[in-house]
Amino acid sequence: MAVHQSTHRGSGFHLPSFRRDRAVSAPEAAVPAEAGKLTARAYVLGSVRVLMGFVFVWAFLDKTFGFGYATASGKGWIDGGSPTEGFLGHVAVGPMESTFHAWAGAAWADWLFMVGLLGIGLALTAGVALRLAALAGTVMMALMWVAEWPPAKHLSDGSASMSTNPFVDYHLIYAVVLIALAAVSAGDALGLGRLWARLPIVRDHAWLR
Repeated sequence: MAVHQSTHRGSGFHLPSFRRDRAVSAPEAAVPAEAGKLTARAYVLGSVRVLMGFVFVWAFLDKTFGFGYATASGKGWIDGGSPTEGFLGHVAVGPMESTFHAWAGAAWADWLFMVGLLGIGLALTAGVALRLAALAGTVMMALMWVAEWPPAKHLSDGSASMSTNPFVDYHLIYAVVLIALAAVSAGDALGLGRLWARLPIVRDHAWLR
């Protein structure tokens, strides 16, 4: 009788303990794995954000100083060149062709374009004000898309437009990426997004996030 009671107590003691260990260890093992996945995703998005920021910063620097890539040496903004005259002045298709020609080389257009490039680039690189950067960048990409007007098969002079896709080009892709980066708060990793979000003015005005 004594032996039977001892055996019963022993099995009754160990089984609940074993089940509790399994119940606790499974979530504990799952949480770090999920947390690691989210962290990796955040760093991937942060890397995309930094690279996208460099696209805009480089465009600003090349157009300002004329590094000899898209902007020839000696033709930079500081040398008296116009950042918008070359692109807008050569628009040869689309519903805003004449409008872009009128804007080409205008001081206000040069300043607006260059401030936009620098502001968007710095915001993306630092990971702050991503919603504003996404808005400004989307407007800029939309205007550039209209300037190239991919739906057209022919330019205004009748020559082939050489458009590779009637709708999707890199301007549209850039705009979607900008919106996505802002939507997921991609500035929190590899950026100052969390510090920026703690500022009182940003807490009170979510559109600055």
